[in-house]
Amino acid sequence: MKILITGGAGFIGSAVVRAAIPRGHQVVNLDALTYAACLDNVASVADDPGYAFEQADIRDRAALDRIFAEHQPDAVMHLAAESHVDRSIDGPGDFIATNINGTYEMLEAARAYWTRKGKPGDFRFHHISTDEVFGTLGDEGKFTEDTPYAPNSPYSASKAASDHLVRAWHETYGLPVVMTNCSNNYGPFHFPEKLIPVVILNALAGRPIPVYGQGTNVRDWLFVEDHAQALLTVVEKGALGRSYNIGGNNEAANIDIVRKICAILDQRHPEGAPHDKLISFVADRPGHDFRYAIDASRIRDELGWQPSVTLDQGLEQTVDWYLANKTWWQNLQQRHGVGERLGLKG
Repeated sequence: MKILITGGAGFIGSAVVRAAIPRGHQVVNLDALTYAACLDNVASVADDPGYAFEQADIRDRAALDRIFAEHQPDAVMHLAAESHVDRSIDGPGDFIATNINGTYEMLEAARAYWTRKGKPGDFRFHHISTDEVFGTLGDEGKFTEDTPYAPNSPYSASKAASDHLVRAWHETYGLPVVMTNCSNNYGPFHFPEKLIPVVILNALAGRPIPVYGQGTNVRDWLFVEDHAQALLTVVEKGALGRSYNIGGNNEAANIDIVRKICAILDQRHPEGAPHDKLISFVADRPGHDFRYAIDASRIRDELGWQPSVTLDQGLEQTVDWYLANKTWWQNLQQRHGVGERLGLKG
C-alpha cells in the first residue's frame, strides 16, 4: 500500500512513517516543516526506495492536487495538526487555520482524486484525532467511541470540528474514511515543549520542573510506537465509517508521571539527584481538563490490537532515548517558544 502521511515529520507522524516502511508500505511524507517538525525524526528511513518527501502546507489545494496526481496513493493518513494546548490558548487562529481549514482542503483534494480514479472501494482516508474532543471525565468512567463531544480548549475544539468534517464527507459524499481518537502519546522524538520531555530536560539542566496546579490531572499514556502500529492496523483493516479509540491502559496523575521520571533519572543520571527536589507547582492553565481515560476495547476486539509497552517500560525507554540523543533535542530547544511558559493569556 502506498500511504500519503500528512505531518510525517512531527512526533506521531514520524513514528508512523518509521513503522510503515518495515511493514511493507510505501510512504509519501507530506509536511510543511513548521516549528514542531524535524526531518531528523525520519532519517532512519529517508534513504529507503519506498519513501518520498513533499514539503507542502495542507491548506494549499494546488500543492495537494499535484501531490495526489504525482504519487497516486492508496490511502491517506491525516496527522498534520497544531497540537499544543498552551499554544492554542495564546493563538487559536493557527489551530483554526490548520486543523479545520487544512482538514477541509485535505478532504476535498482526496475526494477529487478518489473520484477521478473511479471511486475505488479500497481507498482509505484515515483521520487521526485526540480523546480531548470528548472533554473531561470525573473520577470514574472512560471515553468510548459513542461519548458525546464536549471540547474545552481551542485545540480540542478545532480537532472536534475536523472530526465532524470527516464524518460529513463520508456520509454526504461517500468518501471511504476511518477515524481514530487517541490518548496522550509519549516516547522518542517527542517535541520538547510537552510534559514528559520538559520534565526530563529540566531535570537534566537542574531547572525547576513545572507542574500545573497540584499535578492531580489524570491522563491515559500511550507509547508512541504502540500508537503507530495501531494506526497502521486501522488503515489496513478498519471498517469504513468506523471510529476507533486508541489508549495505553496506563492512567496516571501528572505528578506521578513526574515522580516516576525523576526516579528513573536518579538511576540513569545520578548527577543532581534526587531530581524530585526540582518539582515546582505553578498556576494551572485555563480550562485544564481534569481526567482523560480511554476504553480501547473496540480496536482490541475487532482488529486485534493492544498496547505492548507498560507505562514503566515506556518511560524508561523514553528517558534512555533522551539521554542518548542530546544533539536532537538541543537543536530543537532553540525554536520559538520552547522553554517558555505558554497558555497564560486566558
